[in-house]
Amino acid sequence: MTTKEYTNGEVTILWQPEKCIHSGICVKTLPKVYNPKEKPWVKPENATSKELINQVSKCPSGALSIKN
Repeated sequence: MTTKEYTNGEVTILWQPEKCIHSGICVKTLPKVYNPKEKPWVKPENATSKELINQVSKCPSGALSIKN
């Protein structure tokens, strides 16, 4: 399974595209971070670490997680 990593220097978001159900919660919650029309589509530097952790915890499919 493919896993992509995106970091803001403090927190690293892991994205597993095969798990993604495209609920759009990430884009609706933090549009300044998640923009599927851009490359890279995840820009964690545009939010605080706390905002990222809170948003990732709402991902219904588990496609987004925080690297420990």
